[in-house]
Amino acid sequence: MRPPPAPQTCRGKSFGCQMTVYDGERMGELLAEQGLTAAEEGADADLVVLNTCHIREKAAEKVYSDIGRLRREDGSTPLIAVAGCVAQAEGEEIMARAPSVRMVVGPQAYHRLPEMLAEARTGKRVTDTDMPAQTKFDSLPARGRTRRAGPSAFLTVQEGCDKFCTYCVVPYTRGAETSRPFVDLVDEAQRLVAAGAKEVTLLGQNVNAWAGEDGRGRAIGLDGLIRALADMPDLQRIRYTTSHPNDMSEGLIAAHGEVAKLMPFLHLPVQSGSDRVLKAMNRSHTADGYLKLLDRVRAARPDIALSGDFIVGFPGETEAEFAETLQLIDAVGYAQAFSFKYSPRPGTPAATMAGQIAAEVMDERLQRLQAALNRDQLAFNAASVGKRCDVLVERTGRHAGQWLGKSPWLQSVHFHGDAAIGEVVAVELAEAGPNSLHARLLEPVAR
Repeated sequence: MRPPPAPQTCRGKSFGCQMTVYDGERMGELLAEQGLTAAEEGADADLVVLNTCHIREKAAEKVYSDIGRLRREDGSTPLIAVAGCVAQAEGEEIMARAPSVRMVVGPQAYHRLPEMLAEARTGKRVTDTDMPAQTKFDSLPARGRTRRAGPSAFLTVQEGCDKFCTYCVVPYTRGAETSRPFVDLVDEAQRLVAAGAKEVTLLGQNVNAWAGEDGRGRAIGLDGLIRALADMPDLQRIRYTTSHPNDMSEGLIAAHGEVAKLMPFLHLPVQSGSDRVLKAMNRSHTADGYLKLLDRVRAARPDIALSGDFIVGFPGETEAEFAETLQLIDAVGYAQAFSFKYSPRPGTPAATMAGQIAAEVMDERLQRLQAALNRDQLAFNAASVGKRCDVLVERTGRHAGQWLGKSPWLQSVHFHGDAAIGEVVAVELAEAGPNSLHARLLEPVAR
């Protein structure tokens, strides 16, 4: 049997967390280095990479659905690779259920895509879910070398998790907490800025657990890395996500008040307002401890926008315990938040806990929780009306002459006027909606 021709075009689809998006971008760069060009549609590509996380229920089913949509009219399919945390967790089952998948590659092994592609062309079906954490980054092409960066770029600084929350698969799909070396991160950030990025978001499963040594061999934490990146003249904004309450050091809190380029936004998941539920989740913090931590952050940066994660319907959660979560939300006043119904992940301790909550109960609680979060998001946006701030222009809007970008507080802002993608412009926030704000451009951009 003659081997299939070498793929010339590829198409990637990433869905899930920001790190999944970052991984998808890196795989795209890696394949571009091999001479592959982007295809408009998945079914028209020679190679399709489906890259997804495994945090939420039914993630694997979405992969199977996408695989089905790739079938062409003549019954053939592109060469399909499944990547990311779903591949890590369910690679064997994917290979068994989906014969059209030729490659399964975990999040720590995607640097081997070119070798795996060569094997797949011989007719083999190839799987690699090893976890040599640093090897991946050492083997990838230099970031920013193969394409221009957008105005806002992701930079993974830390991977893995040692916290072992009882509902979470990340320690099993991403491995132990690992920090990338300082010099590598500075180099990648410099390349991203040279390629056009004005804002860099530092990524990690527990990004504020990052630790390393600076250029002088001194031990530093995430705050030290942020301060070093802030010294880059052409880098205008720095963000980071996702954080764990236990890793919010005093130095990092202080950086929010001292580093002008560090944007006034903090995503700090709490998951529940009930101490009993938090203990069952193995979160290692209490609701009161979390609120006191936010008080210290606000003391350092009074205008900071706060974001969080919430899970409703964790096994055993009572109505009274859910009410404690609503009370915490009322106390904080989140600018943004993500909320989910609990979904049992195979292999996690919570999946076999007693007291699994009925779906209809979770649905009703989620509606109440999201109503409170939406109320507070709209209130935060409304309180921003009249403020003058800078907006990083990221793309054009749906209407002629309209531009879209982000405020320092990570709000979506749209305005009309003389601007260009990648510019930072001064605006006055004029009208607030639940998900975005309309602004007036204050001054023309100097050309």
